[in-house]
Amino acid sequence: MRVFSAVLATETNTFSPIPTGLTAFVDGGDYYPAGQHPDHMTLYGGQLWAARERGKREGWTLFEGLSASAEPGGTTTRHAYETLRDQLLDDLRAVLPVDMVLMSMHGAMVADGYDDCEGDTLARIREIVGPDIVVGCELDPHCHMTPLMIDSVDVLLTYKEYPHTDVYECGVQLVDLCARIAAGGAKPVAALADTGMITLIRTTTEPGLSIVRRMHELEKQDKVLSVSIAQGFPWADVPEMGTRVVVYTDGDQALAQTLAKDLARDLYDNRHQIAPAMPSIDEALDQVLASSAGTVVVADTSDNAGGGAASDSTFFLRRMIERKMTDAIVGPLWDPGAVRMAFEAGAGAVLPLRIGGKVGPSSGDPVDANCRVLGLKRGLVMTGLGGVPQPMGDCAWLDCGGVEVLISSERSQAIDTDLFTGIGCDLGKKRIVVVKSTQHFRASYERVASAVIYAASPGTLTSNLSSLPYTRIKLPKWPIERA
Repeated sequence: MRVFSAVLATETNTFSPIPTGLTAFVDGGDYYPAGQHPDHMTLYGGQLWAARERGKREGWTLFEGLSASAEPGGTTTRHAYETLRDQLLDDLRAVLPVDMVLMSMHGAMVADGYDDCEGDTLARIREIVGPDIVVGCELDPHCHMTPLMIDSVDVLLTYKEYPHTDVYECGVQLVDLCARIAAGGAKPVAALADTGMITLIRTTTEPGLSIVRRMHELEKQDKVLSVSIAQGFPWADVPEMGTRVVVYTDGDQALAQTLAKDLARDLYDNRHQIAPAMPSIDEALDQVLASSAGTVVVADTSDNAGGGAASDSTFFLRRMIERKMTDAIVGPLWDPGAVRMAFEAGAGAVLPLRIGGKVGPSSGDPVDANCRVLGLKRGLVMTGLGGVPQPMGDCAWLDCGGVEVLISSERSQAIDTDLFTGIGCDLGKKRIVVVKSTQHFRASYERVASAVIYAASPGTLTSNLSSLPYTRIKLPKWPIERA
């Protein structure tokens, strides 16, 4: 068996002011040319790693093409996308013939001139290998599941969990299913159903827990090959944005359509339970003060770098300082300039700093404060999704008069508590920890949290979707309202 695998991934927030160029992949992301993938799984490398494991057992000949991913940001430049896409396709052409192609992509990559980068790439792969070669792709659930993507492959699978703790397991499922198809053991047919809404499904609490269990139970049914929910990515103004369900069965189109439509309808019927209203900043802070003793973790959901935000907004920090809160910390806030000044001053120093609020209006105004440098860390590495190391660059831990802030030179969301403990901060001694993340923090931080609150703060990832200037999405789509 000759097997080709590759990765090309980023998540695009078309409302973000941060362009995603080639350097975002080559210097700021995970970039490995053909044959240079490291001896550990990367963030989007679940299918590649699973192919290595199975290939070793079964004597496959593996060809690992380009693996490139970038931190979520604004629209990818045409030059970046076409350069990386063409490099990947050239890698594939160089090793033909192959029996199987295993891809990992995000599913919500948008480039200048390309609304559906994944569909474009997968269609070109299909053109190269022809109709009889098995092509499978692993996707992030926050993808735009498009007909072009489905028409170009034998099977598409999304991770089921959010936070994405099952990237590897999804990769194994994809490799096993594609091998079965290649051996003639299954003839997949797909059904795609639109829910008529857009929502994120947190799978650490109900009803998300039950939704994941239902997908697993459906996959145990006779003839059902896979069930995926493409939750969608709300902060992208592209026509195919929305929450959709895709079901693959072994040759039973009617069954696939029935299951997909039933699950899509049930998701819509439970939309208010899936996406409950979130408190404002002050409401969230009031809840913290009214809660029993313990560390309360609050998610600053609208300034999540993992969704393309700058991670330098000051709305929470400013309000906490104004309310004279203590035993409180915010992070990570992206501010390379302030980090450099803190390192120049040194640990223990007190200096005036202008913090955050630098990228644009959605970041708020900078906060001016006399700050004491509590700690410094060169090259701090946080544990990222799937245990993959996430470099945070140089980091500084500052006390801004009772409210502390962790600032970083690299932009990333909070995922693991070692973001803070790695610089010496004991979260158990904090009354409130505000993390710049939407959900990926949950798996780690709930171990130290007496309570978790999701806050509807201002920012690039605002939860008030009706306030975003969409011009190209298909409406109606709950909860987006238009006059």
